[in-house]
Amino acid sequence: MSTSVALLILSMAACAWLAVRGIREHRDAMASRHRLLDEAVSLLSDASIMIGPDQFPVATGRIADGRQVKIELIGDSMITRRLPQLWLRVTIYDSGTYRRPLIGALARPTGGEYYSLVHDMREWMAPPKTGTSMLMRGDGTATPWQTARVLGHFSGLFADPQVKEAVISPNGVRIMRQAAQGERAAHLFLRQSRFAIASVPAEDINTAIAMASALAEVLPESVLAPVTEAA
Repeated sequence: MSTSVALLILSMAACAWLAVRGIREHRDAMASRHRLLDEAVSLLSDASIMIGPDQFPVATGRIADGRQVKIELIGDSMITRRLPQLWLRVTIYDSGTYRRPLIGALARPTGGEYYSLVHDMREWMAPPKTGTSMLMRGDGTATPWQTARVLGHFSGLFADPQVKEAVISPNGVRIMRQAAQGERAAHLFLRQSRFAIASVPAEDINTAIAMASALAEVLPESVLAPVTEAA
């Protein structure tokens, strides 16, 4: 057997080994990804988990007061010169459509947040002063009193650097919060998004649910602008 033929066989064998290893590593990575919301099940009633098209799990169920909730994970590696981010998104749905405007705020906006609802809102609003850059928008229906209440709440909410987005809408509320940051070596050398957690801790999920529940109380269904009696 000539040297060139032997080298060709060795090269083909090496390529085959790398392909098999790559498939195995990808399968293991997806299996790990599927377990990231396992701890959400114990926090919800009527809980179920499905796997989305991006292979991240989506948990649904009901919180203590009976409202429906959806818990999602979003992998964000779109921003250059920043480690990949894993966002935890909690949406609480109301039982009907309430008399609330659509208002949202996004912390540290770059324009690349494909997952953001705020970018799609039509009216620009002045955000609260929190020490971090923020984009705030709405649908233009908020009264000055409603705007003031939301600004006051957002001021405290976005003091938490892990909070990325908050949205109040007529049929529910949404909070997006950092769940993990990508591993530096995997990102810099392999251009991969790897997160050093086996599962999002129940404490972190509970925190996001509590934040969303508090957000829903900012403009509850029955609250209207207070009436000032004539002098």
